[in-house]
Amino acid sequence: METTTVELLRIGQVSDQSQLPVKTIRFYEERGLIQAASRTSGGFRLFEPSVLTRLSFIKRSQALGLSLNDIQDILKIADTGQRPCQNVRHKFQEKIVEIENRISQLEKLKEQLKTLMQDADQTETLEAEICPLIEHA
Repeated sequence: METTTVELLRIGQVSDQSQLPVKTIRFYEERGLIQAASRTSGGFRLFEPSVLTRLSFIKRSQALGLSLNDIQDILKIADTGQRPCQNVRHKFQEKIVEIENRISQLEKLKEQLKTLMQDADQTETLEAEICPLIEHA
């Protein structure tokens, strides 16, 4: 019977290969997003190479706007052997609504700033402690 041994990676190696700071990797471990396979006698964390795939997934999820709590929920489902795609779709839909609301807020702010800029010549002559453009907005 042949057994294959997986060479474990030290946290520094994981950091180099994932391009994430060691501090971030420790934080993810504390949050339960990743798990060290073991520790050396000196206390150094050792990880299976598969942690690199998981870290890549976490980075990509964050780039798509998902929070660490969202990612943790997704990974918990995946860790049970199920595909979390339905959960991901739900989180994406929530994120889309959030983005649309933020865009609306930004559009309103943009219009407010445009109006202030158009009125700037008259507003600048008003009395103010610091800047009438802001104080009389």
